[in-house]
Amino acid sequence: MDLDQLKQILDLVREHNLSELEVEHEGLKIRIRTNAAGTIVPVTVTPPSTSAGSPRTATAPGDSALSGPSASDADSTAEEVELAVVKAPIVGTFYRSPEPEAAPFVDIGSAVKKGQVLCIIEAMKLMNEIDSEYDGEIVNVYVETGQPVQYGERLFAIRTT
Repeated sequence: MDLDQLKQILDLVREHNLSELEVEHEGLKIRIRTNAAGTIVPVTVTPPSTSAGSPRTATAPGDSALSGPSASDADSTAEEVELAVVKAPIVGTFYRSPEPEAAPFVDIGSAVKKGQVLCIIEAMKLMNEIDSEYDGEIVNVYVETGQPVQYGERLFAIRTT
């Protein structure tokens, strides 16, 4: 599904004053809801399932792909840690803080709790807060403020606790 198709879906929601719409196309599931004021709230996206041989390239909002040692790597070093990689659930513009002059939501070394806001992605003039799904510590920030992000692009690495 490309950006034009997503825009058409959002236009349909607005045009027909729908409170909720769920679309599944080629294994990709999108759920769009509007609040009582008719404003579209953040989109839930479920990526298509992949075969065992192909890598997973996208995650749902708040979902994270885990990387780190596998069972076969257990003998390599004891210092390897498991990291949760938070990926962009939507296409848009990445912002690390709520306002241009404000401090970032999180920095490298920041302790985060599940549900804590990590950043904002602006998509079609909507500000979507991206929350942490894990307790842990931010070990990497992959994107700078104001940069465009693509669906599935890495945003943060979190050392889980």
